[in-house]
Amino acid sequence: MDANYFGGGEEQWNAVRAATKLPMLYKEFVIDPRQIFHAEALGASAVLLIVAALDDAELKKFIRLTEASGMTPLVEVHTEEEMKSAVAAGAQCIGINNRNLKTFETKLETTLQLRELAPKGCTLISESGIRTADDVKMLREAGIHAILVGESLLRQPDLAAAVQTLMR
Repeated sequence: MDANYFGGGEEQWNAVRAATKLPMLYKEFVIDPRQIFHAEALGASAVLLIVAALDDAELKKFIRLTEASGMTPLVEVHTEEEMKSAVAAGAQCIGINNRNLKTFETKLETTLQLRELAPKGCTLISESGIRTADDVKMLREAGIHAILVGESLLRQPDLAAAVQTLMR
């Protein structure tokens, strides 16, 4: 786990896993199949697979390995090209990251554009740049099934209140 750059680690993971039976996402930069086995051993429910970090053959292999391990592969895309790769690899749960990896700008329009390329029946998750209840409402109305929010919540002094406000 990449504690040096992003915090977290096995100790925190295990504490959260012991406190809840809710699904947990192994949100690492997965570039080696051993990480998928690590996620399984930790009790992860899903594994983040970032298309920008994998070639097409690795993506397909890692999706199958994650599924075979009883977890859901959350395949993250940032661009139209990456969405096409995810679809070709058979992704059924796709996270559309609204952050441009070159400029770090976030635009929710990215989700709205890329959702059109997703296969029918695919679970779609909008990631990054979600800050308000209006953002959540707009994404829900656009047919997005879930959201992944981190930074905007972590910057709030009262996390529970911030989640309640966001989910109104």
